[in-house]
Amino acid sequence: MSAGTALIVGASRTLGLGLATEYVRRGWDVIGTVRGDQRTGLHDLADASDGRVTVETLDMTEPEQIAALRERLAERTLDLLFVNAGIARGDIPVGEVPTEMFVEVMVTNALSPMRVVESFRSLVAPTGTIGVMSSRQGSLNLNTKGGQDVYRASKSALNQLMRSYAVRYADAAHTLLLMCPGHVRTELGGPQAPLTIDQSIPGVADTIDRHSGEPGLKFLNHQGQPVPW
Repeated sequence: MSAGTALIVGASRTLGLGLATEYVRRGWDVIGTVRGDQRTGLHDLADASDGRVTVETLDMTEPEQIAALRERLAERTLDLLFVNAGIARGDIPVGEVPTEMFVEVMVTNALSPMRVVESFRSLVAPTGTIGVMSSRQGSLNLNTKGGQDVYRASKSALNQLMRSYAVRYADAAHTLLLMCPGHVRTELGGPQAPLTIDQSIPGVADTIDRHSGEPGLKFLNHQGQPVPW
């Protein structure tokens, strides 16, 4: 896939920052979003990028901020739109989960990414790619151990919503990807996870690039292998 312009939503740290860094390394222009006004790793990347990284502010759980960013980028054409989102609030059995916590995780991990996708889809080039960060924990078939009930449910919901989106826009030529980065050492993945960001993210980018120009929805891991639904 030749270099283009990527919008990476949620690029201040860990997986999102890793993906932004990887695409800069591959010669792309990157628009990355951060929440709030604190300095982040994305700002450092922008400072070292010779103008190829633009930092935008977005809390994607706030619809008015999505609309404002969409207006600011109205004249841009995106070759890749990638939404990176994931919070977990502890490994709590679902019957003990406070309603507020359930809503927070679902809004952040499932509803908000889809709001971004719906809002920005018209800026994506006709044969461009729309991707969202999913997880093997969103797979019903692979859930043989349980645990992380709400996080699992949120990623399953995200997968289902993307499938509905793919059906609704079946006539579009966009490549649609649900990406599983593997079990990565982040705050979410924990210190015992087998993969580093540097081991996961190049594979994620390779997989995205490899499927460029292929219409329809795929659920893939960082090695390009299909993940069971």
